[in-house]
Amino acid sequence: MDVVWTLLGIAVIAIALRDIFDVLFHPLGRGMVARWVVRSVAWAARHVPGGEKTIGLLAGPIGYVAVVATWAALLALGWALVFWPQLPQGFHFDAGLDPAQHTGFLDALYVSLVNLTSLGYGDISPESPLLRILGPVETMFGLGLLTASISWLISIYNSISRRDSLAHEVHLAKESEERLGEKLADADPQLLESLLAGFAEQLIRCRRDLIHFPITHYFRTEDEERALAGLLPFLASLVEEASGEDRPHSLRVRAEILRMAIDDFAATLRARLRMPGKNTEDTLRHYQEEHGPVGGG
Repeated sequence: MDVVWTLLGIAVIAIALRDIFDVLFHPLGRGMVARWVVRSVAWAARHVPGGEKTIGLLAGPIGYVAVVATWAALLALGWALVFWPQLPQGFHFDAGLDPAQHTGFLDALYVSLVNLTSLGYGDISPESPLLRILGPVETMFGLGLLTASISWLISIYNSISRRDSLAHEVHLAKESEERLGEKLADADPQLLESLLAGFAEQLIRCRRDLIHFPITHYFRTEDEERALAGLLPFLASLVEEASGEDRPHSLRVRAEILRMAIDDFAATLRARLRMPGKNTEDTLRHYQEEHGPVGGG
C-alpha cells in the first residue's frame, strides 16, 4: 500500500507540473486544470445570485488566484503522499515530539507544506538520504511555482494591455466620426487603409493572446464603453463600408484582411471559450452581451 500512495503522489505532482507547463509554454495554452478552475469561477459569476455584479467584475483575478492556489494544493498533496509512507522511520523528530504520535496524513501534509514554502522549522526533518534530497527538491518546486505565477501574471496583464490599447484606439476612431460629423469610410482612402491595417494587426495579436492565455477573457475592462467586445461591431461595419466595388483595390484588400481577422477572432471565441453563435455576427453579439455593462444587457 505504501507504494500505491507514493505512485499516486508522483502522479498528482506530474499533473500539477504538466498544467503549469501547458499554461505558460504551450502555444495553445492547454492547461486543463487551469481551464476548469477558471470556467468554474466564471460559471459562479453567471449563476450565483448577484454574482454578475460582484464575482463577474473580478472573475479574472479570482480565477487567477484560484488556479495558483490549486497548483500549490496539488503540489503539497502530491509530496505529502510521497512522504506519508516514510513516517515516522524516515524522519528525525524534535526531542519534544513523540514519533509514534506523528504518523498520519496531516503530519505528512505539514512536512510537505514546510518544504514547499521553504520555512524549515526543523521540528520534523528528513533523516534518510533519499528524503534529505527530496526535501530541497520540493522547495525548488515551491520557488518555481512562485516564479511561474509571477511570470503568468505579467503575461496576462501584457495581453490585457494590448487588448485595451486596441479597444481604446477603435473607440477614438468611432468618437472622431461623431465629433467631425463624417464617416471614416469617407476619409482619404490611404488614411483609411492605414487605419484598417493597424486594426487588423492589433486584432490578430489579441487573438493570439486569447489562444495562449484564455484567462484574459475573464478580466473585465473597467470602462465598459471602451471594451473591445462593444467595439468589434463598429469595426465590422467599417469593413463593410470600405469594401464597396467603387473603392480602390488596395483599400478593399485591407478591408478583407480585417474582415478575416474579425472572423478568426469570433471563431476563437467559439472554439476556445465556448461562446455561442453560428456565425461571426451572432458570436460578437454574445461577446458584447457577456462583457456588457454590469446590470445591463
